[in-house]
Amino acid sequence: MTDVPPSFELLPGDRQSPVILHVPHSAREIPDDVRAGIVLDDGELARELDHITDAHTARIAGAAAERAGVTPWRFVNRLSRLVVDPERFPDEREEMLAVGMGAVYTRTTHGGVLRPDGVDATPLVERYFEPYARAMTRAVADRLEATGRAMIIDVHSYPSRRLPYELHGAGPRPPVCLGTDSFHTPPALLDAAREAFGETELDTPFGGTYVPLEFYGKRPEVSALMVEIRRDTYMTEPGGGPGPGLERLAAALAGLVDAVSR
Repeated sequence: MTDVPPSFELLPGDRQSPVILHVPHSAREIPDDVRAGIVLDDGELARELDHITDAHTARIAGAAAERAGVTPWRFVNRLSRLVVDPERFPDEREEMLAVGMGAVYTRTTHGGVLRPDGVDATPLVERYFEPYARAMTRAVADRLEATGRAMIIDVHSYPSRRLPYELHGAGPRPPVCLGTDSFHTPPALLDAAREAFGETELDTPFGGTYVPLEFYGKRPEVSALMVEIRRDTYMTEPGGGPGPGLERLAAALAGLVDAVSR
């Protein structure tokens, strides 16, 4: 654990690329003062991080960016989602509050206590969530200004077996799940993703996409897709090292980036 790690990083791509590879859940870093508010001991926390972290997804996105003909931009969260989850609503709109996993988690993947009941989430939201949201909004606005469009491809992973926190985990668990939005996911983007990844399903076991609220439901020039990669296809679960599948997936993601950058 480090005292003040960088919260997020925007890695520049080609000036004419509309694509932002968004990697929100790949990190394990937790600042010391945030760690002090988590009730798990070090061993328990390490095991929770193994389950909740989308391990090696930043590496997949980085390798895809290197392979792509037109280099995409990358927006990478450098802190664990146990600090804040930048893709959750910070208020009662968030359905994951039902399992203690709003913007600031109070429960673990297995329903255990992560933070004490009644914890005030406001300081973490103000310190980490809101700056992240503002920076991502600026990144999308910059792509719109530069290219007339913006495309957010969320790079996630998920476990091969359902964890207790999953609200919609009873359905198929394909090698790649494509999360969609009726307004922001155009058919051409879905077709390109299916062509790039092969065996996919839509919105199972996870659905939806991430779009900054300034654009959500308002700007069709902002398109979005969530790519959820089943972990056993590229790594040892839970929390283990990567395998040969990682390079294959990076190549597939690069193919998707190239297809939608034209």
